Amino acid sequence: MTNPNTPPVDARASEDGVDGVLPCVLAFNANDPSGAGGLAGDVTAIASVGAHALPVLTGAYVRDTTEIYDFFPLDEDAVAEQARAILEDVPVQVIKVGFAGSPETLSAIAELACDYPDVPVVAFMPNLSWWDDARLDPYQDAFLELLLPQTTVLVGSHNTLWRWLLPDWSGSKSPGPRDIARAAADKGVAYTLVTGIALAEPFIDNALATPQSVLCHQKFERIDAAFGGACDTLSAALAALLADGSVLPAAFTEALQYLDRCLDAGFRPGMGQAVPDRLFWAQVDDDENPDGDAGDDSLHPLMEPPFNETRH
Repeated sequence: MTNPNTPPVDARASEDGVDGVLPCVLAFNANDPSGAGGLAGDVTAIASVGAHALPVLTGAYVRDTTEIYDFFPLDEDAVAEQARAILEDVPVQVIKVGFAGSPETLSAIAELACDYPDVPVVAFMPNLSWWDDARLDPYQDAFLELLLPQTTVLVGSHNTLWRWLLPDWSGSKSPGPRDIARAAADKGVAYTLVTGIALAEPFIDNALATPQSVLCHQKFERIDAAFGGACDTLSAALAALLADGSVLPAAFTEALQYLDRCLDAGFRPGMGQAVPDRLFWAQVDDDENPDGDAGDDSLHPLMEPPFNETRH
């Protein structure tokens, strides 16, 4: 698999001579009717940072903004056929894997990724504490044994990755990013992005690590709100930035800055968790246009996506 510190394959020019075809990210995820995460989150985050999403549906959550009640997976053949149909037509720069829904679908995705060894895979392990153990354990085992060997960058929260990859941890302190990266590397993962590492209040840290070192880290002030879809947003943005040619450390930094601004502009559409505003840059500042006049035809400054200016 290619090293994500080097730019992926360049976006191609179309045959009719129109240049500037957007880089493409093949995104596997479930439908989330709350819009907090899932495919809706992937598509908006990927588009916001300047790439084109090729969404592949793996199933559907039954949920609201407060909790997940159930999940209905698609048959693995239906997932695989969606992906293979578009892969035969469109060159893909990065594969992003969110919630696949079943061990069988994880197996199908891993087989597909194996068929495209030059395409980096960004895989996100969500918090699945809402799931019963009878479905959770086989899913995490399949992720560990089948998908991680195909994964370039693993993304997840500190607590989730720790309890999944290091269930027998007995150290006096919680495992650090290198410890988690070492466990992931034992299954073939090159890089691990660990989020939500607890620091002294009011900060949390995020680290990109290998077994040998923490390549880079970035801390942010903790936002006093519970969010859904944060890591989905981060992993989708990271995949899009890599697809667009960013080297991994720069993509790590930029994806985290993008997420921070999404959360800072987040909102509560219902009675539960807040939702990241992945299109925060498209919101017109009422203070600058109090009368709501359309004005001239020039774009408002916030209408310019701030995360792809230097790469196109």
